[in-house]
Amino acid sequence: MRLKRVLAIVLAAGMACASLTACGSKTAESSAADTSGATTAADTTKADDKKEGSGEKKVLSVTTWDYDSSPQFQAVVDAYMKENPNVEIKVIDTSADEYNNSLGISLSAAQPDPDIIWVKDMGSMLQMADKKQLLPLDDFMKKDSFDTSVYNGAAEQLQYNGVTYGLPYRSDWYVLYYNKDLFDAAGVAYPSNDMTWDEYNELAAKMTSGEGSSKVYGGHNHTWQALVTNWAVQDGKHTVVDKDYSFLKPWYESALSLQDNGYIQDYSTLKTANIHYSSVFKNQQCAMMPMGTWFISTMIQSRASDETSFNWGIARIPHPADTETGYTVGALTPLGISAYTDEPDLSWDFVKFATSKEAANILAEQGVFTGIQTEESLKTIASAQFFPEGESNIEALSYTHYSFDRPLDPQIEEIRKVLDEVHEMIMIKQYTVDQGIEELNKRVAEIKGW
Repeated sequence: MRLKRVLAIVLAAGMACASLTACGSKTAESSAADTSGATTAADTTKADDKKEGSGEKKVLSVTTWDYDSSPQFQAVVDAYMKENPNVEIKVIDTSADEYNNSLGISLSAAQPDPDIIWVKDMGSMLQMADKKQLLPLDDFMKKDSFDTSVYNGAAEQLQYNGVTYGLPYRSDWYVLYYNKDLFDAAGVAYPSNDMTWDEYNELAAKMTSGEGSSKVYGGHNHTWQALVTNWAVQDGKHTVVDKDYSFLKPWYESALSLQDNGYIQDYSTLKTANIHYSSVFKNQQCAMMPMGTWFISTMIQSRASDETSFNWGIARIPHPADTETGYTVGALTPLGISAYTDEPDLSWDFVKFATSKEAANILAEQGVFTGIQTEESLKTIASAQFFPEGESNIEALSYTHYSFDRPLDPQIEEIRKVLDEVHEMIMIKQYTVDQGIEELNKRVAEIKGW
């Protein structure tokens, strides 16, 4: 199947957000079986609705954002109802930028709607768990002998205080993008799917050429602190919430070395000029760039619209020297159940289905990367028009271990702000690496009360 429409349109709307951005502006609830008859959430989120299904149908309510423009939700809802004709699913649809606030208000009323919650970000999941607004899933999982190994460690990382409040639904993770035409012109072999970060640095040096406005950089680091700290937590031995941040030292030294040698653009220039990573890669100003899977859609759109014409590819993200290939870093969209649901068993049945291999293959047809990667789903996504040709590009989408860029910590947003501030000071050399680590240790300890 050649998905000519899917990854040019759907991925841009669904994956580029990567569970962090917002689109759309409406708030409504509707039956997934008849989205044309949408009414306001205030009119329809009543416990009585569950008794008003047609015939003997049971009714489940799910809360999502930007439902009409998000096939990653629609596809699995429609598939579940097709397999379960005795169930009607009502969708409480809210714009992405209003979603967490609207959901918080709804849950504070402790009403049975919604039954099922798509969690937009980890911070909100922790808040809901702390307020006991999410139903623990462990008893359901134990009863069904539920196998979490299909998520390659992601399900375990979603546990909070040893309790499972959600299962992986959608997923985005880091890969390495590269410009095939630049490599061909230089007569250099493409990046492999088993490359260490030291080898990446050597390749970046080899692929750097030119001067001034015509210079091509071997690599590119966007200004996010994640483009340094991610590789320090890639092996799963540390997280960005720690008592001692000395484990970051070699990674900052590596980033500064690349910058000082001119193999990547310097942080100050990128920050001051507000240069977006997509323009750097699209304008062929760099040969390689670590970035999330959501950027695949951007490049496919770019080729489809003739904005770009060069050939590009992807490889697995490079790995530390003492770590095997296949380790990556990313973020998840979990799916959970409201603690106030009056349909706990049916809600669990939906969650099981929506996070299953079957659903993964269904969602792959919509260009959606899920919490489970199967050979079938990866090949479906890779069959899209303008996706890079070659088996190595399909292999690049697979991973063996998945670490969160941000751990499940109730104070992660405060800590992230500190990480961002110290990252900037290190990269503009207002702090030495050692001074930055000392500052992180001090300020995070104050936040955590250590």
